[in-house]
Amino acid sequence: MDLRQMQYVVALADEQQFTRAAALTGVSQSGLSAAIRGLEEELGTVLFSRTSRRVEPTDAGRALLPHARSMLAQAAAARDAVVRATRELSGTLRVGAEQCLGLVDVSGLLERFHRRYPQVEVHFDQAGSHDLLARVRAGEIDVAFVATTEHLGALPATVLGSEPLVLLCAPGHPLAGRVQQHGGIGWDDLADVDVIDFSPAWGVRPLNDAACAAHGVRRRVRFTVGDVHTLIDLVDRGLGAALVPRHVAGKPQASRLRALPLPDGAPRWVVSAVSSPGGRGASAAPHLLEMLPVPAGQDTGVPSSTSTTHARPSVTSTPVATGA
Repeated sequence: MDLRQMQYVVALADEQQFTRAAALTGVSQSGLSAAIRGLEEELGTVLFSRTSRRVEPTDAGRALLPHARSMLAQAAAARDAVVRATRELSGTLRVGAEQCLGLVDVSGLLERFHRRYPQVEVHFDQAGSHDLLARVRAGEIDVAFVATTEHLGALPATVLGSEPLVLLCAPGHPLAGRVQQHGGIGWDDLADVDVIDFSPAWGVRPLNDAACAAHGVRRRVRFTVGDVHTLIDLVDRGLGAALVPRHVAGKPQASRLRALPLPDGAPRWVVSAVSSPGGRGASAAPHLLEMLPVPAGQDTGVPSSTSTTHARPSVTSTPVATGA
């Protein structure tokens, strides 16, 4: 057993799906599957039960999981101890993020950064992606984690990943029944549906507006919210449907809701780390960015014409697990 295998075990146990676990760990789905099979052969037991809907740890897998997490935590702590002993870094770092990005655990990243560089004073603000970009340009934030490819301009940005949007609705919603009868929904089915969406400052709102407009869909946004859990609650109460990134549908609070795939032509939701080209936190910002899990060659699903990936330090730390 090695650390990479433990990383795969933890990611697969957390995500319960090979596709998301592979994206999180920066390996192909076939590579992840082969690594898990190899570990199972080495240990002489099955670690995960596989069904068409999800992947779950077996009793043996659950027994291994706390040890896998401990190994990864100890390895990260060892790296941080070495860095603390060899690097002196101080000053202020100002970070912002949109809520519930899914593809990066900002809280976990900040914890690791603080542990590694305890002399750096970290300030954190949560806001919508478009507000955060304005604050980066104004020099008020050094690094922002955003969910948009719009208005980036010349700002240094690193694409961390992307995922499709899905339509989230209650089990009794008419569109849920249509999928059962016809096997899918079309853009015309979304016309005049009562919609729950985020405020325009959130990255997904203009994405939804533009996609529907491009396909001639008239949207009726009845509820505008500022957090994911309120959106899920309103959908669960049958007050409307919502276009959301796929990981939102995987939250425990959304377990009884239906996540319907969108028709062809739907945009992808893209998460990026955007940094200020200068400012007081310029010396600390690269040290935060170098801890990001951006494996070389990872397919982000973003067309090259819209990708904003810029040069960045090589990744030298354990990938950050996807968070809520």
